[in-house]
Amino acid sequence: MNRIKQKLQEDPQKKLLSIYFTAGYPQPEDTVQIIEALEKSGVDMIEIGLPFSDPLADGPTIQESSQVALKNGMTTRKLFEQLQEIRKTVSIPLLIMGYFNPILQFGVESFCKKCKEAGIDGLIIPDLPLEEYELQYKEIFQKYDLLPVFLITPQTSEERIRAIDKASEGFIYMVSSASVTGSTGGFGPEQKSYFERVSKMGLSAPLVVGFGIKDPETFQQATAHTKGAIIGSAFIKHLTKNGTGDIAGFTRSIR
Repeated sequence: MNRIKQKLQEDPQKKLLSIYFTAGYPQPEDTVQIIEALEKSGVDMIEIGLPFSDPLADGPTIQESSQVALKNGMTTRKLFEQLQEIRKTVSIPLLIMGYFNPILQFGVESFCKKCKEAGIDGLIIPDLPLEEYELQYKEIFQKYDLLPVFLITPQTSEERIRAIDKASEGFIYMVSSASVTGSTGGFGPEQKSYFERVSKMGLSAPLVVGFGIKDPETFQQATAHTKGAIIGSAFIKHLTKNGTGDIAGFTRSIR
């Protein structure tokens, strides 16, 4: 069974913590060390960011980390080289999050094949529309046992959410707001209402919230009606300040 599916089914009561970081940041060879440290710190899933020159959905913190990673020489091919031995030391689900252009340039099937060889479990591609995925790429994803993860926002219609739910084999990435990553403080009444509203739709796929989670308060708010939460910008800031040091301390500070 795919590791994401296994993780989602392990403990019905557990709230999952997923951490995002940008491959090749802060230093070009930090990728494997960060993944190993995150697993040891008790993180449930890891999203490895594939740096891109024009990351539309990302806030300034993640944009800056992408620019640094690209300057560091990080490429899609280099990432796969770094990950080729990762399953010898890491057992939790690993996802790659990136934009479609670099994947298209690499070759979609070639990319998916490399993911399978490296032990990647899922792909989060914010700019790959559901319809395009189902028409052109679903069979390729399934061939290499890669789960697609689609995003919803407070503006996503109920009809669209149900279509995404039907296509989702793992979890649905529930964007907490319509803004970019790394925004503001805690969640207001509108966001909390959105979390509750979607959770009451009786969807088949679990909901995992991203954008704006940075501390125990926002983690608890995000997971009150959902299965888990994703932290990206706050962890990138930790890496900027501390390098790869005290990753366990960061994780402990969240839950």
